[in-house]
Amino acid sequence: MPDKRKRLTGRVVSDKMQKTVVVAVERRRRHPVYGKVVRTVRRVYAHDESDSIREGSLVRVVESRPRSKLKRWAVDAVLDAAPEPVAGETVET
Repeated sequence: MPDKRKRLTGRVVSDKMQKTVVVAVERRRRHPVYGKVVRTVRRVYAHDESDSIREGSLVRVVESRPRSKLKRWAVDAVLDAAPEPVAGETVET
């Protein structure tokens, strides 16, 4: 039986919580009347059991059972890990 859960791909924008990451999922579509490409960004809270995913990583999230008031997604896979910050350097945001 195929897995019917939704899957989204996005970039981690915050990893400041314990076992939770905030993923920005970008969707681009053409406006039906004007033809301009409209970009919408949706932020979803996703469960990260390993608590090792860093800000800037590209991840795939999968729909899951509600884990808290806002968390309804879980990290399925890390597609592109963010580079580790070098000691002494500040990370630009």
